[in-house]
Amino acid sequence: MIVYISGGARSGKSGFAQEMALKISSEPVYVATAKVWDEDFAARVARHKRERGAEWTSIEAGADIHLQPIKNRVVVIDCVTLWLTSLFISYGEDIERTLAAFKAEIDGLMALEGTFIIISNEIGMGVHAATELGRKFTDLQGWANQYVASKAEEAIFMVSGLPLWLKKSN
Repeated sequence: MIVYISGGARSGKSGFAQEMALKISSEPVYVATAKVWDEDFAARVARHKRERGAEWTSIEAGADIHLQPIKNRVVVIDCVTLWLTSLFISYGEDIERTLAAFKAEIDGLMALEGTFIIISNEIGMGVHAATELGRKFTDLQGWANQYVASKAEEAIFMVSGLPLWLKKSN
């Protein structure tokens, strides 16, 4: 089952997803899709790991997430934006190839038993990107978000820490 949670920066997506995971499982998995680029970000990652607690299994993966040891688990995947960034770079900033690879990974997750809570940013709701590359990535993110939302059993939009259910499982 896929649960999709989107929203703006600091809208409460990650906290909400983690609370949801802990209600379902006492031993959830957190998949961090970010690459650690500098010391400041490394400190932020370390702080987030401490805040999550020992009950969480942490996996760092920017690709092939469906191949990680997550079958039959409750998994928070945080986040699509950073996951797409890794794929976009590895596919030479080619939108079509990146989107195809991303969709294949989502399809791979759907083939697994488990609950996959996928977090994403709604970057297209912000300021218009100033560069061609930024606009390409914003388009890519929008199409990726639409794909995940279409496959999800639940879709939640976070605004100011409050969840708005767009799609709810029965």
